[in-house]
Amino acid sequence: MTTQDARTIIDRAPKVLLHDHLDGGLRPETVVELAAEVGYAGLPTTDVEALGDWFYEAADSGSLVRYLETFAHTVAVMQTADALRRVARECALDLAADGVVYAESRFAPELHIEMGLTLEQVVEAVLEGFREGEDLAEATGTPIRVRTLLTAMRHAARGREIAELAVRYRDQGVVGFDIAGAEDGFPPTRHLDAFEYLQRENAHFTIHAGEAFGLPSIWEAIQWCGADRLGHGVRIVDDISLGGDGKPVLGRLAAYVRDMRIPLEVCPVSNIQTGAAASIAEHPITLLKDLRFRVTVNTDNRLMSRTSMSHEMNLLMAEAAWSLADMRWVTINAMKSAFLPFDERLNLIDTVIKPGWSALGVG
Repeated sequence: MTTQDARTIIDRAPKVLLHDHLDGGLRPETVVELAAEVGYAGLPTTDVEALGDWFYEAADSGSLVRYLETFAHTVAVMQTADALRRVARECALDLAADGVVYAESRFAPELHIEMGLTLEQVVEAVLEGFREGEDLAEATGTPIRVRTLLTAMRHAARGREIAELAVRYRDQGVVGFDIAGAEDGFPPTRHLDAFEYLQRENAHFTIHAGEAFGLPSIWEAIQWCGADRLGHGVRIVDDISLGGDGKPVLGRLAAYVRDMRIPLEVCPVSNIQTGAAASIAEHPITLLKDLRFRVTVNTDNRLMSRTSMSHEMNLLMAEAAWSLADMRWVTINAMKSAFLPFDERLNLIDTVIKPGWSALGVG
């Protein structure tokens, strides 16, 4: 099989995305148009192509803190209900066009209330936009199901409030909770009351951990907070060493993560930009895959990383020797790890994902 044949298969294959930030996936032209509508004059340029370049170059710094600074511009133009609906609708359409059949997109409601929206109005606008996007995608023959996670910013103090919001809307398209932002200095245990509340409410949550900060953040996320999944989690490799025979030896934490099948929401291109990995070829995801951790492949921020699910997968095949069978495996991993009810996950695996890959000769 040629490289082009493999790329064609990846482009057409059904994909599952668990870690994608709504405010990190805007179209550059949408940023420019919304900035004009709301009177935001802070963009570095209003030239669409140059703005796309700026986002990518500014994020490609090797620093998570610098990477996160780029979001000031996207968040600034997502302060009205119409803007939020548009961004969510376009998110669903862009993912569907890339072959994503199920996605969990996350956003922080507390970041979108600067122009007077309530937290509830923010959530409802986004959910409405996703439903509009689903309907339009269905009409064009690229059906997708989009659910959302509500994120609390780890440096703020609204974790419990956002957790309660997630529970309030969990039957309307919100399937989980997350905390995000700079890891170093802001441990997940600062939001312990939110996680304990979610556990009492039988609600799902993931935690950004093990990207910019190492094993302590992973340990706290799992053992103190009870995370169902780990956002990124790639630094778990710090607990894997080589034995005298040259074979990998798992430490206690790494062994626990693998034994308990805790999903890792790995975002290869983003990890390189933030300095969590040196290159695709050297990215820890390949070792973790080979050791059969529950790894998944994700985009994180499609605008800042100039990426897509197809791009992430094609890079892994071209630069890290992944096979199409590996891609099918991580896709099923992701669907198994989604925050949908079990019967809905199983139905998508059996009726969409496996048949879709089989039709392309992979299965």
